[in-house]
Amino acid sequence: MNILEPYHLFAEPLKYYQSMIDDIESAKKYIYLQTFRVGKDVIGDRFRRALTKKAREGVEVKLLIDYWGAGSINKEYFKTLIQYKGEVRFFQKIIINSDIFTRSHKRNHRKLLLIDDEITYIGSSNITGYNLNWRESVLRMKSSITLDFVKLFKQDFRNFNKYNINTQSRTTPVKKHDFEIVRDAPSIAFKRINNKFIKLIKSARDQVVIETPYFLPGYLLRKALTDAAQRGVEVKVILPKQSDVTLIDILRNKYLGPLNKKGIEFLFYQTNNLHAKLLLIDKSVFAIGSSNFDYRSFRYMYEILLVGADTDIANQVSRHTMRTLEDAHPFDYSAWKKRPLINKVFEWVLLPFRHLL
Repeated sequence: MNILEPYHLFAEPLKYYQSMIDDIESAKKYIYLQTFRVGKDVIGDRFRRALTKKAREGVEVKLLIDYWGAGSINKEYFKTLIQYKGEVRFFQKIIINSDIFTRSHKRNHRKLLLIDDEITYIGSSNITGYNLNWRESVLRMKSSITLDFVKLFKQDFRNFNKYNINTQSRTTPVKKHDFEIVRDAPSIAFKRINNKFIKLIKSARDQVVIETPYFLPGYLLRKALTDAAQRGVEVKVILPKQSDVTLIDILRNKYLGPLNKKGIEFLFYQTNNLHAKLLLIDKSVFAIGSSNFDYRSFRYMYEILLVGADTDIANQVSRHTMRTLEDAHPFDYSAWKKRPLINKVFEWVLLPFRHLL
């Protein structure tokens, strides 16, 4: 039995995977899992076995996996689970047509595990052994807000093979107690998470701390960050020294120098990959979820974000960021100015594709 406190923020994959399995094994009514990727590896196999066992016991099991993120995983992989009446759906198959460069980028990047009306996991991590050495951010909540997440999951589960059905109504924020659930669906007009980040940054009085694996913010988000820095707010952005997407690392460097010169402090996490997705305002208001700080997440992806001011969670997010900073080195503006010409050329070559990276 899992004996964690009502709210617990994980950073280490092995620990939250074990906690998830413990909660799955205790499930009595239902288990709903939504994820971008399930690995065909030791972690994916472990979850498949646990979910199959619960389905065999009569627990309702539903899986929603993004078609692109699933890779070689298909329904055959879950054959026994399905035989025991577990439901597995793959979100939006890739369709070859004239809009392939944008339509195929409209992926479900949301990550949720929901159990028995009371347990929610939300955060940055997929279900895969690929990230076992990464630093992540996954929040476990034992709360009635699970029922609200269940409603949203069921919307996605029903619409798993539909493109942009009533985008505005499908992303209406949900407010409950001290929490707000913000969702994005592919849209240039309704970039709710992007706009929420801007609003939170504008409200900052003392400090903004961001952890993100990919940093390609649009103009208005960059302006909110630089405006905050120039009015005296401490703005820290923590990035991996080297992420798992090299092209983004190359392009992001174009932005770092000018933004640093305007007062934004960049720090590079040195130990493996930083994949956490966190925002903390004045050590009191937090945002945690699946969204990156980049064009692609804000424009083309189905994302989900939890925003709140709960003191316990905010303190845990603060400790997470401080621990991340212990293994981070500051951005060197002088070195950036002297970077090789070939790097600058690639930055400009990649710039027109920034929305798709």
